[in-house]
Amino acid sequence: MDAKRGDWSASQYLEFANERTRPSIDLLSRVPLLAPATVVDIGCGPGNSTELLVQRWPEANIVGLDSSPDMLKQARIQVPSCKFIEGDIANWAPEAPVDIFFANAVLHWVPHHADQMVRLLKNLKTGGALAVQMPDNLQESSHRLMREVAQENRWAGRLDQIDRLRERILSPAEYYDLLGPLCSGLEIWRTTYSHVLADADAIVEWVKGSGLRPYLDALDTDQRQDFQADYAKRIAAAYPSRHDGKVLLGFPRIFIVGIRG
Repeated sequence: MDAKRGDWSASQYLEFANERTRPSIDLLSRVPLLAPATVVDIGCGPGNSTELLVQRWPEANIVGLDSSPDMLKQARIQVPSCKFIEGDIANWAPEAPVDIFFANAVLHWVPHHADQMVRLLKNLKTGGALAVQMPDNLQESSHRLMREVAQENRWAGRLDQIDRLRERILSPAEYYDLLGPLCSGLEIWRTTYSHVLADADAIVEWVKGSGLRPYLDALDTDQRQDFQADYAKRIAAAYPSRHDGKVLLGFPRIFIVGIRG
C-alpha cells in the first residue's frame, strides 16, 4: 500500500482478508503468461496477493514492493520464500525489464496513476503483462458519506485535501486509448461485488483499513471518535439489514490486463 500519512495497519486490512483477496484471484485468472521468470507484486500489502502469485508460478522470481513497514512485516511472515522491498511505488523501477507487474488495489493511491501504468508497461519485456485492479467506489454510499461528514463545519477545513489523496478512476475508454498503443492485447472490465457482512459496523471496520484511514489520521483523538460515530450513524441508515440481519456492501472495481507489444 502506498501511504500519505503514518503507516497502514496489516491487522486492520486483514480483518476482511477473504473479501479483499477475491479481486486478486479474479485478476490473476486473466493473466495469460504460463511461465514468467520475474513477477513484481506492486503494493503487495500483507502478502495475500503475493501468496497467490507464488501458488500460480512457483518457479518464478517473485518480489513484493510496498511503502508500509507494517504491511511488509506481515508479508515476510506470510510468504517467507519471497523478497520484499520497501519503496515508493511512484519512483521505483526494476533494474531490468520484468515479465509481470501485478498491482492489486494500489495504483489509485499513487499520484498520476495512469501515467504510472504507462511507465510500468515500458518496464515490461515484450509479451509481458501489466495486471491492475482498482476500487471504483467513490460514488458508493460507503465513500460518499465520508465526504459528507468531512464537509461538516466543525472540522474547520482540516479534511479539505483528503479527497485529493486518491486518484480519480478513468473510464475504460480512457484507459484503452492511453495504454492500447503500447499493448498487443488489452482487456478491461468492471465488476461489482456484493460482500455479505455481519452488520453496518462491519462496513465501518472495512473502510478503516483503507478509504476512511486518511480522514481519521488527520484528526486528533476526540475528533476522530466524533467523525467515526457520525459516519457510522449514516452508514447504518444507508445499509439496512437484510432478511438474516446481515448487510450487503456493494463494491465496484475496475480490472485491466495489458500485454506489452
